[in-house]
Amino acid sequence: MQDLSHHKDFRTAFVREEADLKRHPALVLNADYRPLSYYPLSLWPWQEAVKAVVMDRISIVAEYDATIHSPRRTIRIPSVVVLKDYVKPRKRVAFTRFNLFLRDGFCCQYCGSTSDLTFDHVVPRMRGGKTSWTNVVAACQPCNLHKGSRSLRQAGMQLMRPAREPTASDLQSVGRRFKPRALHVTWQDYLYWDSELEA
Repeated sequence: MQDLSHHKDFRTAFVREEADLKRHPALVLNADYRPLSYYPLSLWPWQEAVKAVVMDRISIVAEYDATIHSPRRTIRIPSVVVLKDYVKPRKRVAFTRFNLFLRDGFCCQYCGSTSDLTFDHVVPRMRGGKTSWTNVVAACQPCNLHKGSRSLRQAGMQLMRPAREPTASDLQSVGRRFKPRALHVTWQDYLYWDSELEA
């Protein structure tokens, strides 16, 4: 288990290996009671959540029925925890493959397919196109191969929406559309409390 006391950025290092999260993960909320991240969902293994509670860095909001035992006490495993200090969201979004796919809703921006995804330069690099938010989109392999190094006009293709640089808020909004595979009942109010209510 990672030693949180020596981890400078422990509050934002919430993405863990899936194997570590199979049993009793804790949903991590910012001090404003919103998840640090929706996709991937901000989760800690229960061991890290318990350690952060002992170190007085987080508060427990909800618990599992399961307990753990130490020589001195019995503790219910936290299912939802909230940071005591607010973490400011980053203003600029890192230009990564994951964030690009998230911006584009994990679908090809030419045909809408969600399988066999890669990325494509709208203006090909050999024609001066840059590797940037405004020139790279998610694309399925067939569309990528069909377009090749041609322009959209030459290939007879068009984008579903213009490529643009997203804000952190944009990615949070997109991320909320992808519900986690395993959703504990205690998490639901904190994942969707600020969603618009249906009439």
